Amino acid sequence: MIDPYFLDWVGLLFRWFHFMMGVAWIGASFYFVWLNNTVRPLESGGKPGVAGELWAVHGGAFYQVAKYAGAPEKLPKTLHWFKWEAYLTWLSGFSLLALFWWANPRTTMIDPQVMALEPWQAATIGATTLFGGWLVYDGLCRSPLKNHGTALAGILFAFIVATAYGLSEVLSARAAYLHVGAMLGTWMAANVWRVIIPGQAAMVDAMIKGEPPPIERGQAGALRSLHNNYLTLPVLFVMISGHFPATWGHPRGWAILAVLGLIGAGYRHHVNLEERGQAKHWILPALGAAFVGLALLVRPTPAAPKGDQPHISMARVQQIVAKHCLACHSSEPIQPGIAVAPKGVKLETPEEIRREAAKIRQQVVVAKIMPLGNLTGMTDEERELIGQWADQQ
Repeated sequence: MIDPYFLDWVGLLFRWFHFMMGVAWIGASFYFVWLNNTVRPLESGGKPGVAGELWAVHGGAFYQVAKYAGAPEKLPKTLHWFKWEAYLTWLSGFSLLALFWWANPRTTMIDPQVMALEPWQAATIGATTLFGGWLVYDGLCRSPLKNHGTALAGILFAFIVATAYGLSEVLSARAAYLHVGAMLGTWMAANVWRVIIPGQAAMVDAMIKGEPPPIERGQAGALRSLHNNYLTLPVLFVMISGHFPATWGHPRGWAILAVLGLIGAGYRHHVNLEERGQAKHWILPALGAAFVGLALLVRPTPAAPKGDQPHISMARVQQIVAKHCLACHSSEPIQPGIAVAPKGVKLETPEEIRREAAKIRQQVVVAKIMPLGNLTGMTDEERELIGQWADQQ
């Protein structure tokens, strides 16, 4: 078994690398979408086959970019490909998922209050979500729906929401969110690997042979690239959602994920339209109103007063904390796989417990996501008592 301390450093390395590759991939993707949206017809003359050009200034230099309608008559000596950013982002993310979730599902993926799964069952559900989800998505994109963009987008969105709901019924709340994001990330990386790059390679090979390039392959790649563009911000939300348990810890977390995903895709649509010179100025206020409305709608309702509440002593709270929390939140955690107190939160003294009262209430009472996987079997009565104590602080 790997020492938890070194496992933390392995996690840091993989997460850092995953983040760096993701930045490189998203940056390249957004740049090329921007190019496609801002290329304008040639001002005068131009090379054969050039559909438009773009002039830009950056870092003290001027740049001229030309876009071909199909392919140039002759390939240049150096042709840059953009693929490894996508591949390495997915591979590093998959490694994180396998090492820190599928390899230890009892504490990360299984919530007995949702469904009492065996570890192998939880890991199988996670893997099936990624690879089965890709088969469904790819099949829909190859069906006649590929010629009906709006209908295809609607069906794909319904499938994503159904997947989020289904996972929330069998996995822990955080694991459900994470696997929806991993499924969408798999779609994006597989689009590059299975469709976009092979299509580009087919066009290059045809040109080398002196044959007309298969423009339809490029069109298929353009569709998948468009999907990647709209999926990017929803996936980024899932990546940071771990810091916001009010979203995934909510009883209707799957619906919150759907709305926030739409808001992210909606913002991306706004940017695309603005870059094309077709800005719809009502979109941003509508997205802002939707975000605020969602936050107000899912705000927890304060419990109705039940007369004079008895004073909850710190000694009683400490008993509950010692039973359910100190295995992780202490100077020397004893929970397997935990080397240091998560997020530096220690609950060993009354002062430390009082200082974290608001966080304890949010995590234990409102979101009910702690203890992790509820391995210690915290009861609803204990959660209610913690909530009463927190309200008295």
